Amino acid sequence: MSVKDTVVQRFRQLCEERNIRVNELANLSGVTASTACSMMDENRRDVSIVTNKKFCDGLNISLGEFFSTPEFEALEQEIQ
Repeated sequence: MSVKDTVVQRFRQLCEERNIRVNELANLSGVTASTACSMMDENRRDVSIVTNKKFCDGLNISLGEFFSTPEFEALEQEIQ
C-alpha cells in the first residue's frame, strides 16, 4: 500500500470511529469540502502535510498520533 493510500485509509478510519463524513471533517478542519474530497480521491497521488495537519487539528489529534499506527510503520521505503 502506498503512503497516500495509508493516509486516506487512516482518515476514513478516524471518521468512521467518530461517526462523521469527510465533508464534516472538512468543516471541522477549516478546509473546503472540495479539498477534502480531492485528498480522498484515489486518482490523486500526493497529499499535503498542511492539509493533513488541519485534518488532525479538526479531529483533535496530533500528527504523531495520526502516524503512530502499524500501517505506517509497515510502509516500505519509497526510494528503490
